[in-house]
Amino acid sequence: MGISNIPQLVDVFGIQLDLGIVSFLAVVWAAIVSKITMKKSVNEVIEDGLNAVREAVIVYYILMLAYAMGEIFMYSGVGASLVQFFLKLGISGKTVAVVSLLTTSVLSVATGTSWGTFAACAPIFLWLSHIVGGDALITMAAICGGSCFGDNIGLISDTTVVSSAMQDVEVVHRVRHQGVWSLLCLVASSVVFYLVSLHLPGGEGVDVAASIQNIPQNVMEVLAVERPGAVVLLEQIQSGVSYLMTIPVFVVIGTAIAGIPTILCLLLGLLSSYICGSITGTISSFGVFLDHILAGFCDAGSWIIVIGLWIVAFGGIMKGMKAFDPIAHFMARISKSVKQLMFYNGVLTLIGTASLADDMAEIVTISPIIRQITEENVEGDEKAMYKLALRNSAFADAMAVFGSQLVPWHVYMSYFVGLGLAIYPLGEFTALKIIGRHYMAWIVVGSMLLLTLTGLDRFIPLFALPKEPEEVRLVKNKKDHSDGNNQGAQQETEGTVS
Repeated sequence: MGISNIPQLVDVFGIQLDLGIVSFLAVVWAAIVSKITMKKSVNEVIEDGLNAVREAVIVYYILMLAYAMGEIFMYSGVGASLVQFFLKLGISGKTVAVVSLLTTSVLSVATGTSWGTFAACAPIFLWLSHIVGGDALITMAAICGGSCFGDNIGLISDTTVVSSAMQDVEVVHRVRHQGVWSLLCLVASSVVFYLVSLHLPGGEGVDVAASIQNIPQNVMEVLAVERPGAVVLLEQIQSGVSYLMTIPVFVVIGTAIAGIPTILCLLLGLLSSYICGSITGTISSFGVFLDHILAGFCDAGSWIIVIGLWIVAFGGIMKGMKAFDPIAHFMARISKSVKQLMFYNGVLTLIGTASLADDMAEIVTISPIIRQITEENVEGDEKAMYKLALRNSAFADAMAVFGSQLVPWHVYMSYFVGLGLAIYPLGEFTALKIIGRHYMAWIVVGSMLLLTLTGLDRFIPLFALPKEPEEVRLVKNKKDHSDGNNQGAQQETEGTVS
């Protein structure tokens, strides 16, 4: 998604700054500081930035395909078919929050966009909640949580792709690493949302198509401006879409689980969307299909790729002048084990989220730091170090996406609250009220940190960190152990001589 206006910058500087301009200015400033402090030539500074960009080229191709597939899924009926399925579960005051959580979770995984998912589903579930006597605030928090779910684990989510690239891990490997844990968080959140809704009215449910028809016209006008794809999705739900359109989602998920390279997974998803859409009539021609792909490419190129290029270059320049060394050394000094070090990495990403107030800014700024901390202070074989990189990637993404849901001034919360009030003016939504009910964010952030620190992640399939000290160990611990052995050997020798 694009951030065209960052509230914190408006408050400080009195002007509106796009994040693209901010990232450009950051590169210029970093280059100046690098030249002055490191006595580097202009060409050397430029090369520091370009080296980082070269390493990340593949991620921009993945992002373009991901945005293209998100566009296709939204307009071809893939998203609508998933929403239809969950709406068949029945809606009452007791269940509206749980159904909205599950629906938005699946849709956000399928489309790769939290903001698009929120815009598409909030009108449905907030007004359904109103009709069946649900709690609008609980439903709102559930929609926010489910919308963010795909941003944290979705194969085509920009945050998943970029956070994986920043640690040099395959997206499909990252998804498999945290897959079981993510599903457990979703289950636990569903249970909590249901339990807190038990006091609300039950019933037989409502006519969803009629409810969509009764959404106020001014709400539809807001959506048409903010998220045109959401209007299309609502119209498809109202008219009905064949469940054949769910097949592309299973193709993408299945190929990812099978370990097929990310780009091939995305291409197969696009191909299956075209085939299914042609059969059901949601894609009228190959030309229309290509138009949607082009629209996805344009969306990626107009924001995420432009910003990504600048911010990756910024990271390269910062790394070139060893700007992250003080933080890395401090983290190493206070860590007594690899588990502690990884826990502190997670805390650092959460602090970055609160400080930068933007998910992508946190990912690209903090990821190089925690990567350097890990690589310089932990040793192990290639497989073990790769697992640590997967955890760092998961940290950067989870704390950026779900951590944002616990930060009142974050742009995520500003977007959700603003659009939520526009869609459902009867709601008394504030960031703090949503945070208080955002059970999924608390479960995700808390469980990841706690499981990492305690080592209890070993009980979750594919989520365990490498064993310590058999597979990984802190470099300083190895040195201390080695010094102890040498001292003991020396004392033994002296004793023998005497």
